[in-house]
Amino acid sequence: MSFSQIHLTVLPCRGSPFIIKIVYKLSNLNRKINIRGNIREEEALKSHTSFRTGGKADLFAEPADEEDLIQLLKELKELEVPWFILGGGANILVSDKGIRGMVISMANLDSMKLKGTALTLGAGMPVSDGAAYAADKGLKGLEFIYAMPGSVGGALWMNARCYDGEVASVLKGATILNENFEKEYIPFKSEDWDYKKSPFQNRNCIILSAEFSLIQGESGKLWERMLEIRKDRDDKGHFRAPCGGSTFKNNRAFGAPSGKLIEEVGLKGMRLGGAAVSDWHGNILINEKNATASEISSLICLVQKKVQEQTGFLLEPEVLRVGDWEDEDAKSD
Repeated sequence: MSFSQIHLTVLPCRGSPFIIKIVYKLSNLNRKINIRGNIREEEALKSHTSFRTGGKADLFAEPADEEDLIQLLKELKELEVPWFILGGGANILVSDKGIRGMVISMANLDSMKLKGTALTLGAGMPVSDGAAYAADKGLKGLEFIYAMPGSVGGALWMNARCYDGEVASVLKGATILNENFEKEYIPFKSEDWDYKKSPFQNRNCIILSAEFSLIQGESGKLWERMLEIRKDRDDKGHFRAPCGGSTFKNNRAFGAPSGKLIEEVGLKGMRLGGAAVSDWHGNILINEKNATASEISSLICLVQKKVQEQTGFLLEPEVLRVGDWEDEDAKSD
């Protein structure tokens, strides 16, 4: 079974329409890249992702702020170096071969700006930190993303949804970089959003920040709710082992959550190499014993195959693959 058949998406690097085999080094570039942030070579990406596996990035940059990011992107375009934007590293699976070109971390774009009840958070801000800040200010609306891994940019891109809330329900608008590396404000339009879908998934852009429309609340009660959510995540084992959170999207047409379908088929606890379907929740696939990215990807495929064979339902992964998967896909055909 090929990965194209099971809909396990590979996110491409920008700046090149082709599969990239060239290894990029600073010494091979025509000139020095001038930014204020840091640039490193051969960065181990497992330390930047929640699955804690995968290969290296040829080049890894941490722009100091939005203007530094724009400068970097313009230089990469001139140098013809492909690039990939990395947020909090949740819900992505980096190939064991790593990522060619440059991986750009958004970690320093973590600003917070409060104007009345409108809260603007930088794309690199951890979503849980944003929820905590809002609660401290007595602002209601972001409690559902407390204790969730990942960044604001990633949550916006995926229209993160959990605990009866979703990003689209509180979003006022977002500032992006368009394909010309120009800033553009995109106001929220409900028709552009759906379950785990956002307009940014079909547009060549980079999310810089999100503006949330919140309402007044009582800080103590907001924290009470958020601590309940944290406890529920603890009880469900979200933090027991490296993972990407929920592996598969839920589909109401299936009549049951994905985790329940996986458990009913008898797959809870199934292992493939160092990867496993967790013993405590069917929809959490984990890096149990130094799993390779290939093992995790293959286990996702196997779970999909077995669930489809026994129920007729094809589970759709939330996990997105990044990097060079060409050889792995060829093996699976």
